[in-house]
Amino acid sequence: MPEGPSMVILKDAVKGYIGKKILKASGNAKFDKSLLENKKIMDFKTWGKHFIIVVKGVNIRIHFLLFGSYSLDEQTKPNKSLRLYLQFANGGIYFYTCAIRIVEGDLDDVYDWTADVMNDNWDKVSASKKLRSMPGTMVCDALLNQDIFAGVGNIIKNEVLYRIRLHPESLISNIPAKKLNQLITETRNYSFDFLEWKKAFVLKKHWLAHTKKACKRCNLPLIKKYCGKSNRRTFYCENCQVRYPAI
Repeated sequence: MPEGPSMVILKDAVKGYIGKKILKASGNAKFDKSLLENKKIMDFKTWGKHFIIVVKGVNIRIHFLLFGSYSLDEQTKPNKSLRLYLQFANGGIYFYTCAIRIVEGDLDDVYDWTADVMNDNWDKVSASKKLRSMPGTMVCDALLNQDIFAGVGNIIKNEVLYRIRLHPESLISNIPAKKLNQLITETRNYSFDFLEWKKAFVLKKHWLAHTKKACKRCNLPLIKKYCGKSNRRTFYCENCQVRYPAI
């Protein structure tokens, strides 16, 4: 599933279409594509893992789920996978195997931009308050909560917890304030590291925990476990990632 930084890369890749008219909209997404035709792209926005196409009177939200993808100017996957195609006078955008729906109303009323780790309006104080409101939650689940850390996915979760030496099954109530602050800070920091590495096609070279077999600090095997209520694949070191006591 693409994480927040990948949505920022997509937004940058298509920014040249802002102000351009959509000549044709097609695909098997279940909404009236004619709503987009002969209208100009006003903007592209991202919120967490959502990519948003803004035209006058219509907002189209795209979520790539686990296997979604896109291509520019050339169709690279079969029609059965094609959810939406936007044709312009010079090129086009293809979206495959993703969830697409219309978002009505003012986007500022729909989205909390302060929760998006990639957004200029990100608010770490708000994130701290939200974390403290869920004391019995495992930190591995809290990091994947899009109301707190919009854009964070499993890669960022695993890498941040390894980076700050925090056990994924630690409960929020038992994590010291200094460590919680470090968690919030490094989640945003790592998200921007992810962005730069992804743009340079070297992201996987920088993974220290995600999908890895051994801890680089301790030279011991990493644990692979499906942790928390989210039941997502988690890689961690029992030796150097501190598990704070359960309630």
